[in-house]
Amino acid sequence: MIEINRNTPERTILVALNTGDISKEETEEHLNELEELASTAGANTILKVVQHRASVDPVFFVGKGKAAQLAELVEANSIDLIIFDDDLSAIQLRNLEKLINKKIIDRSGLILDIFASRAKTKEAKTQVELAQLQYMLPRLTRAWTHLSKQYGGIGTKGPGETQIETDRRIIRTRISNLKEKLSKIESQRETQSSGRKNFITVSIVGYTNAGKSTLFNLLTQAHVLAEDKLFATLDSTTRLLELGKNQKALISDTVGFIRKLPHHLVASFKSTLKDVRDADIILHVIDISHPYYKEHLEVVNETLKELGCDKKTQLKVFNKADLIVDKSIFDFVLNKYSESVLISALRGININSLYSKLSSIIEETFIQEEIDIEISNSKIASKIYSLAEVLSTRYDDNTIHITYKTNRENSNKIKNLIRM
Repeated sequence: MIEINRNTPERTILVALNTGDISKEETEEHLNELEELASTAGANTILKVVQHRASVDPVFFVGKGKAAQLAELVEANSIDLIIFDDDLSAIQLRNLEKLINKKIIDRSGLILDIFASRAKTKEAKTQVELAQLQYMLPRLTRAWTHLSKQYGGIGTKGPGETQIETDRRIIRTRISNLKEKLSKIESQRETQSSGRKNFITVSIVGYTNAGKSTLFNLLTQAHVLAEDKLFATLDSTTRLLELGKNQKALISDTVGFIRKLPHHLVASFKSTLKDVRDADIILHVIDISHPYYKEHLEVVNETLKELGCDKKTQLKVFNKADLIVDKSIFDFVLNKYSESVLISALRGININSLYSKLSSIIEETFIQEEIDIEISNSKIASKIYSLAEVLSTRYDDNTIHITYKTNRENSNKIKNLIRM
């Protein structure tokens, strides 16, 4: 990927379209989040524009009249960049650039740009490049000529210098190579994580900037980057978590989710999100101080569903409780979400309750059992090690006595192995 240093922030107009499916307040909230994303990418928002119309215009997205008005605003305010809050088709992108003659990107392009700037490891860079190329492929129009090194700025970091004459076949070949590369990385992760099956695994998920990394650092004494910025964490980090009562678990911090997260990004971060898919317990961190925390909660739940993780044991952790003035919110949350806990990770408030809840879930969800196996069936013993946390093994004449702890699903698998 090409990293480009920006000397001055790009002057930006943000554009949203409201077709009547959400309220005016929600549209403003979405634009505020887009402004925060733009700021994270290094842009300076000069204007926010909302167009109200019954449906999306297939030619100019916001309609030709509003697009012409945007062109006037660009000239009057020396704008460098226009960012749309929804995805634009290749036709819309081409028509808007012809009319306005300025660089235009959509929300997905902006998020991909932020991921490109935050990717540090080889795996993350590969994942972002794959997502960018898949996003770019159907949009190979004049709109992408700004990816040349001589330009720069937001939306330009990525897989290389893509001009209008770029051969789609070359990009498809690169996509195929990246997928193969990520497949190998995933195989390596499988090998690296095979030893973790002896532990209960916990994955921290949540809307971006909900305080996941701050909580992770508090629980594990790790030093993961925790910034008040969107997508501060891209690569997952795993540490040992000690809960007392001889309970231990492996806990992972993961990339944050966000509304309208590009599908290609979720797909290409499959190997990183494997920690979520393989987790026994999910800690869902929610910023309760955010006015739209309920929507954020649903966005994360939908993303978990997309990953096939919606049936996993989940503990909702409502963070930043110290910022709440109206205490009736606490009563509402605890009544609506019985399996939840209110904390402040930054101030360390009510963390003991979190430990207690998590410990109880482990005790209720995971079973400790004993089993006797004939020494001649040592292959079964090997499989038990892969399905459970083996607490002790004792050999007696021709018998292996194994004491293990596992979840109910794996307990049934072990019992089926014995019956075979």
